[in-house]
Amino acid sequence: MTVFPKVLHVEDDADIREIARLALEVIGGLTVKQCATGAEAVQQAPEVKPDLLLLDMSMPDMNGVETLNAVRALPGMSGVPAIFMTARAQLQEQTDLLQEGAVAVISKPFDAMTLAQEILDIWQGLG
Repeated sequence: MTVFPKVLHVEDDADIREIARLALEVIGGLTVKQCATGAEAVQQAPEVKPDLLLLDMSMPDMNGVETLNAVRALPGMSGVPAIFMTARAQLQEQTDLLQEGAVAVISKPFDAMTLAQEILDIWQGLG
């Protein structure tokens, strides 16, 4: 039996947020809490208690790395795995994000029909 992670998704673009929600919840059956900003994610994370962070890199208030570091600084959140979903997914950027503590990087535009399975494959590979 597959255990699905509870995902905290942080994305400032409302259209991408909605497509990702449909891809993850409706198509993939995952439980997702979405935030429009890094600051909102830091505020919501203790209540949500996510198993996995799905982070945009380029956001206006805090970028993805800053958001990751702020969430991981919260009590009980230091080990939460993070996947970045970014349009800036050239090899060097991917390497940099992995060095910052990400477990994977997904390129935008993503395929809405396969996004949930891609995330589940990454999640299952962590165990």
